[in-house]
Amino acid sequence: MSTQALVLTDNAANKVRQLRDSEGNEALMLRVYVTGGGCSGFSYGFNFAESVNEDDAKFENGDVTMLVDSLSYQYLVGSKVDYVEGLEGSRFIVENPNAT
Repeated sequence: MSTQALVLTDNAANKVRQLRDSEGNEALMLRVYVTGGGCSGFSYGFNFAESVNEDDAKFENGDVTMLVDSLSYQYLVGSKVDYVEGLEGSRFIVENPNAT
């Protein structure tokens, strides 16, 4: 069984696929990044990208690609990116075993 440094769950990949299809742009990839600071520490951001930057790491689930820049990568190693729907709304989340 191979383990990836980051995992894009099936739920997250399915949501990206739906959003990509609704935009009519098969080139869209999910970008995950860490934003700094403050008293609450790091937070995670998500957006869509159409191109891969030179320092990006790529992770795939089927035909869906997730990108992580080299600075964020060091904080996200071992994490799982998921998509959840619940009482608080729908959103992408990062399950990071390294976060304290």
